[in-house]
Amino acid sequence: MQQNGEKEYFVLEIIDGFNEPVGSGTISTELKRKVGEISEATVGRLLRRLDERGWTEKEGFRGRVLTEEGKVALEKLREENKRKDDTTRFLELTRVEEKEELINILIARRAIEREIARLAAEKATEKDVEGLTEIIERNLGKIKASKPGADEDVAFHKFLAEIADNKFLEVALDLIRQEGQLSPILEYVRQRVGSAIVADHKMVLDAIARGDAEGAERAMVDHIEGIIADVDKYWTKFGGKGGEKGGSKGKGS
Repeated sequence: MQQNGEKEYFVLEIIDGFNEPVGSGTISTELKRKVGEISEATVGRLLRRLDERGWTEKEGFRGRVLTEEGKVALEKLREENKRKDDTTRFLELTRVEEKEELINILIARRAIEREIARLAAEKATEKDVEGLTEIIERNLGKIKASKPGADEDVAFHKFLAEIADNKFLEVALDLIRQEGQLSPILEYVRQRVGSAIVADHKMVLDAIARGDAEGAERAMVDHIEGIIADVDKYWTKFGGKGGEKGGSKGKGS
């Protein structure tokens, strides 16, 4: 986002954060906290520009509120920032996560999560199955809306570990998954090579719903091995490092 666009976004966020019209003085004070020193004249120009776009409007002397168009514009800007934040986080993480390290993490996950899936199938209640189904449905909804589903990926695996009810496996999984930090990377990798994590999750869920421990274990192993294969495909096709062919000069390139 360009500098002026970023300031406009912050102004919209500030106005949206109040349940009543916001005066220019309050907006100016809050904006300074976000971007540093900024002149009153610059704030005035930003507000006039937002008024002209129809995103904000004055309510007499009480201050400004967001219009319906402004609320829609703010939501779009939030989604844009979220995508950029995810991309930035991905690029930062891939600087330190080489192919072989990712695969080693996945191999460790395979060993732990196959047992988690087996235990979950043996212990899952009807309510647990409903909870897993809700997570998958949320993930599908995000896919349809072209939004990232890494949070749902983390939630699915964490909930499985809770159902399995083995604290040692649960702690080991949290450690290996690095508190979900790798989920955006793996989601990005699978998207680039045309795979979908949520389809794998559905296979695991179906086995758990049947109480099929062996089937759940097999589905989880297939899931993790599918991710390993996708990591291989990604590095072969794009070279890692955010998708630049030949960008990774370290091991596994």
